[in-house]
Amino acid sequence: MDKGKAIMGSGRRWAVEFTDNSTSNSARDIPDPPGFTRASHDPDDSAVSKQKKDAEANWKAQKAWDVAQSPFKNLCMMGFMMWMSGSTVHLFSIGITFSALWQPVNALRGVDKVFEPYKDNRVDLLAPKLVFTALNLVGLGMGIWKLNTLGLLPTHVSDWVSSIAPAQEVEYSGGGIPLQ
Repeated sequence: MDKGKAIMGSGRRWAVEFTDNSTSNSARDIPDPPGFTRASHDPDDSAVSKQKKDAEANWKAQKAWDVAQSPFKNLCMMGFMMWMSGSTVHLFSIGITFSALWQPVNALRGVDKVFEPYKDNRVDLLAPKLVFTALNLVGLGMGIWKLNTLGLLPTHVSDWVSSIAPAQEVEYSGGGIPLQ
């Protein structure tokens, strides 16, 4: 092949032809390396690939359970933050409370997206999804309880009808040393 000449009249100046037109069988005379076979076989039949698939399925199941239990850490942190914010209505306590409501709602909306990387025919994701949902519902309940302790939930008739007097607060104090 001359330098700068087109191959087979294609009009391209630079081209490489990858077909083997040689008459020698030198490439075919080289034996295959040890352990290599040209025969095509199904990888599902081999024991090694089955072990790899089982190991991958076990790993996915373990990671799915880790993800399912991750809201528990959030519950502990959110509970501590709600306790630290106090029971008076101010900007910090309202922000913490609405954060405690918003995070579980978003997590419940994206349950399938959270567990999508762990989908496999060999992995049962129902139990981890149920645990994840239950823990997020507990977090939502904690947020609603905090709304109630702040007095932001309409729990009495006077919250809905302005002509009815509000309920009387009953003060209760417990603990201490009993007097005899």
